[in-house]
This record gives sequence, C-alpha cells and structure tokens, in this order.
Amino acid sequence: MANENDIEDVWDDEEPEEEVNEVTDAPVERLRIIASKQQPALRIDKYLMHRLEGATRNKVQQAIEEGHIIVNNEVVKPNYRVRPNDTIIVFETRRPESQEIIPQELPLAVAYEDDSIMIVNKAAGMVVHPGCGNYLGTLVNGIAWLLKQEEVNTEDLQRVGLVHRIDKDTTGLVVIAKTGKCMTDLAAQFKKHTVYRRYMALVWGDVAEDEGTVRVNIARNLRYRKIMDTFPDGDHGKDAITHYKVLERFNYVTLVELRLETGRTHQIRVHMKYIGHPLFGDATYGGDRIVKGTVFNKYKQFIDNCFNILTRQALHAKELGFTHPGTGEWVQFNSELPDDMQQVLEKWRAYTGGMTSQLRQRLDNR
Repeated sequence: MANENDIEDVWDDEEPEEEVNEVTDAPVERLRIIASKQQPALRIDKYLMHRLEGATRNKVQQAIEEGHIIVNNEVVKPNYRVRPNDTIIVFETRRPESQEIIPQELPLAVAYEDDSIMIVNKAAGMVVHPGCGNYLGTLVNGIAWLLKQEEVNTEDLQRVGLVHRIDKDTTGLVVIAKTGKCMTDLAAQFKKHTVYRRYMALVWGDVAEDEGTVRVNIARNLRYRKIMDTFPDGDHGKDAITHYKVLERFNYVTLVELRLETGRTHQIRVHMKYIGHPLFGDATYGGDRIVKGTVFNKYKQFIDNCFNILTRQALHAKELGFTHPGTGEWVQFNSELPDDMQQVLEKWRAYTGGMTSQLRQRLDNR
C-alpha cells in the first residue's frame, strides 16, 4: 500500500465527507472540562497532561497547535494559562483508519473498472468513509465487498484504495485504486494537483462575471469547529483555488461549473458563499433559505417545492481526469447530473421562461 504520510497529506487536501463531523478529518468533541473556581494559573499543556488518558506533553501541544483544543470557544497557544471557570473542549483527532472496515454489499454505480482502478458514481446521502456514527453503509464498505468478491489482495482494508472523497450530500465521480502501486501513483497526482475535477452547482444569485477565480485561504472556523471558513488575509488556513464559469442564468440562481485547482474541505461551498453565492439547498452555509428573489407567496412556494425535490446542496462531481496509473495514459470520465438536480433546473427554466421581461424588471426593483 501507499506510504501513510502520502495518503494522509492527500486526504487533508481533498474534500472530506460532507457534514464535517462525519469523518475524523473533522474533529468531534471528546471531552469538555470546566476549570474550578480555585484553579491556579497553569499552562494548558501541563493542565491537560494529567486529565487525558495516555497524554504526553508533546501530543497535547500538537493537538493545541492543530486547533483540536479550544478554551472559551477560542483557539489558544500551548503557553496559555488556564484560569478559574475556563471551559476547555478537547476534540477527537483519530482517523477512521483506526476502525475496522466491514465489507458490505451495497448498490454502487460502478462507471468504469479495470485491473488498476474503479470509478464509482456516488449517490447523494452516502458517506464515503466510515467514521463516528457511520460504520456501515459507506462507499468504502461497498468497495471492500466488491474487491473481496474479485479476490483482490487488500491487505489493508482500512484503505481499500480510497484516494479522495466527496461530501455525503454531493453526488458524482470517485476513483478507487485496486493495488498499492496505483494507490501511490494516484495519491501523488492528487498531491501535485494534476488531477482534473469539474463540478456543476446551482448557486444563489446572478453571478456577475461569466468566468472567474476565487483564491482565498480555507480552514476550520475558529469558533465553530464543525464548519469551514475563509481567511482572506492569508493569516490562517491553506491556500485554496476554485475556477468558475457560468453555464446558465435564472435571474435568482445561476448554474455554474467549477474546477478545483486545490481541494480543501468544503472548498466549493465555502468559496461560493464567500463571493455571495452560496449553493442552493446548502444547509451548512446558508443556502437552504431564500437568498435572492421576491416577497411574493408564489415565489416562496416555488422555492419550497424545489427544496422538497433537492434535499441537499446542489453540487455534482461531473468530470474526473488523471493519468492512468496502470497505462500511463490520460483518462477522463464524465457523469450525468442526478435526477434531483435535473428536475430543479427544469423547474427554474420553466419559472423564469414564463416571466415577461417587464414583470422580471418590476420584481427585480422591489
């Protein structure tokens, strides 16, 4: 199998599971401590060494520096001194690889397969990798079952060839390596950002420019650790680059294609929110309410109908291209938009197509 450090670097860069707490890339709260009223000033690393089982000072300092320990909802440094009544939260940082992977027969849509790779068109609602509260029913469980049937030598089913991820409620293409050599090769391509990834999304608002690039650092929100945030000053987080292009306009929403140059957690969702165009239906980043439109009840009912059809963020991983690790040739795969996105797009085409230009102008001026 691939070198562990290579895989972890790639996974940190790639989009993990869509609610952040569904994979252990996304910390979940492990312990909450409230310091006593008589607590003397004491460095937090020393304080926690005696309260966390198996903790060493180096491990505690590393967890603090990675933002997995916060005090009073703020990130602190290892030399922070605990004060009376401080609320300290320790987040779990173990990865899902520490959990046993159970092969499970699941209805996976395999778009392509050969001796080296498998391409799966992931459905909405399927978690990619087992994690806290999701040990069965994930894409990895299904892949492990398929590889077991093929008698593929999977010495480490914790990996099962998974090089990258997409969100739970994002649909589309995922590549799986079937050998350790292919795993290493694909991991290197993702790390070098040479893999081609094109997404399609429906976003709120009329995107002003036909094409553009968003380049803003992304990291976990400093207060709410289960969501991501942008850091325009570049003082925190990792560099993130998303290219977008308008495909179709519906006055109040826009269909765009997005190409990832990097692949940070929630990158598309956070970048589009940053430029004022959250994804339609994205409950985590404010897209599950009316962001742009009119006050008319008919419009509100129309939006509710759309939300009832598309019960997730409108995001689909449509194309995936890379150098085939077995043949050395460039390969590219394409997938159709899922039915829920297609239905909502047709509703928007009918809705905006039925409005006269005069009425549209009057509504826009309200």
